[in-house]
Amino acid sequence: MNVLGVWDGHDSGAALLVDGLLRCALNEERFTRRKLEIRFPSRSIAACLSSAGLEPGHVDVVAVSTSDPAKTLGRWWPASKERHYAVRRRAVRPGALASLTRAAKYRITEWSPGRISTALSRMALRRELANHGLAHARLQIVDHHEAHAAAAAWASGFDACTVITIDGLGDGLSATISAFRDGALERVAASPARSSLGVFFEHVTSLLNMRELEDEGKVMALADYAAPIPDAANPLLALVDVRDGVIVTTRPGHALKGTLAAIQWQYANEQFAYMAQRVVERVSCALARDAVRLTGLPRVALSGGVVSNVKATRHVRLMRDIEDVYVFPHMGDGGLPVGAATVAAVGLGSPVKLDLADLGLGPAYDDEAILTAIRDAGFEPTRVADPAGRVADLLESGRIVLWFQGGMEYGPRALGHRSVLARPDLVGVRDRLNLVLKRRVWYQPFCPSMLESEGPRLLADWTGSRNRAMTMAYEVLPEHRDRLAGVISVDGTCRPQFVADGERSAFAAVLHQARRRWGAGVVLNTSMNIHGEPLVCSPAEALDVFRRSGADALAIGGYCLEPAGRVAGLAVAQGTTHS
Repeated sequence: MNVLGVWDGHDSGAALLVDGLLRCALNEERFTRRKLEIRFPSRSIAACLSSAGLEPGHVDVVAVSTSDPAKTLGRWWPASKERHYAVRRRAVRPGALASLTRAAKYRITEWSPGRISTALSRMALRRELANHGLAHARLQIVDHHEAHAAAAAWASGFDACTVITIDGLGDGLSATISAFRDGALERVAASPARSSLGVFFEHVTSLLNMRELEDEGKVMALADYAAPIPDAANPLLALVDVRDGVIVTTRPGHALKGTLAAIQWQYANEQFAYMAQRVVERVSCALARDAVRLTGLPRVALSGGVVSNVKATRHVRLMRDIEDVYVFPHMGDGGLPVGAATVAAVGLGSPVKLDLADLGLGPAYDDEAILTAIRDAGFEPTRVADPAGRVADLLESGRIVLWFQGGMEYGPRALGHRSVLARPDLVGVRDRLNLVLKRRVWYQPFCPSMLESEGPRLLADWTGSRNRAMTMAYEVLPEHRDRLAGVISVDGTCRPQFVADGERSAFAAVLHQARRRWGAGVVLNTSMNIHGEPLVCSPAEALDVFRRSGADALAIGGYCLEPAGRVAGLAVAQGTTHS
């Protein structure tokens, strides 16, 4: 049974289940080099089939998510979503009718699917699939939030749990609560699209002159720099509530921006961000509390774009009513292909096992391909017997190293396959990395990768490492904050990746070297890309980023490039630590 999951909207992509096992999952942006690509995922589909040695004719089922009128309109009129994409990414100016088209867009996206929109979506998808040799395959359209929920439920490892999805909107809904038991999902509550916590935060992001659907993490980071405002004095908290497992807003999403703008006028940007962040935290916890009460299941699996807010998911994890929490690693719409394929496979009686212990589900390249790319790029290849040891030498001396190993990561985080590495305790190195290579806002913190055994030693609120893929915030113990000065926010929290101590990989070897050299099995780990571009996929792209970035070295496969004339990394003595 070969089931292909497809998503052709924001952050489009594909995933392939073969006899219930996830063989490949990736997103189109990695091939087109357009961040959060919206076009049909032609290259992702081809890569999925190639990874399993399949031809299009071998696919039994294609599962595609979402058939609401807005999505259907985009399938029949691709120029409409292309225009919105260009405006949102600041590639073109909005135009004279921008306010009207934006209001219309939010109204249409609130509409639920019907027989007509579903039939039209099916026709458009059939036409597109035929162009890819998939006309013979059975087409199944899967509900947007059911796909989110299925991905979280089957990947969680829980036998039974409460599943919560919190998204912008899709198929007429913005959030759902389901009970997962005996390999089946049962929805028990749903929030309408007009009352969306995700749309609320999108409006906040836009009002702060950031890109909605992309820069919400910056809003969360900016909130840490505000003077705290008591909840009783926070006017935004009155705009969103939870009643018996359903999110309720005082005004529909399409009409909420004006209310928010009137409030924003009275506050500094960081205070406005703080107040909005508190809304996300409070509403997420209230929804989780109601969800566990409604299902009677104290373990929780989360998915949907809003749960990328790691501060909010931390609050959920620490609730008394909650026994354990799992966040699906690709929680946004880019993760829908895995969920859609799961729904289809389960419906056909195929036992599904989503093992996401290793998220290197994308293309990998052998040393022969890497060597060819190095020579084509004009670099002198230098093979090293111990890449982890050489990289540890460089990091110890304050250098910044690009790290390209194994299969490309699935999802939004670099997890030791397509990463930029540095010491975690040198603020000077962090600042150089932020300003010169990553070129992003100064207040957005970098993240650590750490050995799992460091969790209980370094983190004040350690509750286990179920969330290994940078999907949860943790508080660093005050006595260890100097060790992690380059990877914590001003409030003392970090968003770690946990690597099993017994993992036999070159990346784990770097972390063991780190523990011996600077007293903590931790490195700064951020994605290998220039700001605004997708994570790199191929060796050629890694070499291009190396050329443009000013990083000190590139460890790629069995090679380590350290060209003469590169600006040397900051010496250890120059690095200042967190005070």
